[in-house]
Amino acid sequence: METIVIAGAGTMGASMALSFARFGFQVHLYDISEESLIRGRELIESSVQVLVSAKLLSATQVQGILDLVILTTDIQVFAKGDVVIESIVEQIEIKEDFYRSISKLVKPECIICSNTSAIPISAMGEFVLLPERFLGMHWFNPAHLIPLIEIIKGDKTEQKYASKIYDLAKRIDKEPVIINKDVKGFVANRIQFAIMREALYLVENEVVSPDDLDKVMKYSLGLRYASSGPLATGDFGGLDTFLHISKFLNPDLCDCHEASKLLGDLVAANRLGLKTGRGFYDYNKVSPGEATSQRDENLLELLKICR
Repeated sequence: METIVIAGAGTMGASMALSFARFGFQVHLYDISEESLIRGRELIESSVQVLVSAKLLSATQVQGILDLVILTTDIQVFAKGDVVIESIVEQIEIKEDFYRSISKLVKPECIICSNTSAIPISAMGEFVLLPERFLGMHWFNPAHLIPLIEIIKGDKTEQKYASKIYDLAKRIDKEPVIINKDVKGFVANRIQFAIMREALYLVENEVVSPDDLDKVMKYSLGLRYASSGPLATGDFGGLDTFLHISKFLNPDLCDCHEASKLLGDLVAANRLGLKTGRGFYDYNKVSPGEATSQRDENLLELLKICR
């Protein structure tokens, strides 16, 4: 598995391409438009500079890494791949057209992966020839920094292919986990949105301000979870204590099955976060690039400790 083909040159696709090229893999980054490929190259170049600034790469390594990423709009490139990773728009109709097309081009032994964070792997597997070699490979933004990769088995995925992608992820210094059942949201997003639901509920009900809510996570739970995870945190605190608290607290936690009204109101007001300049916070005093760079620098400092 030495040649990687990535479909989609957006934020995730470009970042994944860099992740493989750093470790010497030949990467073909495919997109349907030249404009997307140009933006993808720019994303890779800016991310490389962050890694150089953090002393994770030397300046002499940069050109070699960039040379390993080949940009293309030629769909025939999928015939070259030992592994194909799809990271295109999250619409199942578009993914169906993509998989039906590339299934005819790839080698029989090529492993096909999707970076979807929402669409069931088993549903997309219906569009793939030899679906036993199809699985989810869910990365997290920024993909060249966040170590976790979720490897999700669909109903027809054979374990040997999941194991090969697990080993591939380890080769590029990632922390892969195997998700044995194709549940909605996989694992990370289920945990993330359970936290988000309670956080939004507390802010909506004026229990706490958005800023103080984030401080609770950053300066308490976030630190503990980065060190030991929620289950190990339970071990340290005493499972008997956690059981007692669960019996008392669980009935009072938010269990709303609808999307948050607060979240809907912000979106309706075009307060989408960094990309529109305002979300819960005001970003108009800093450019998106500066804010992203600061986040990446913070992540790199945390990773030095956590790993």
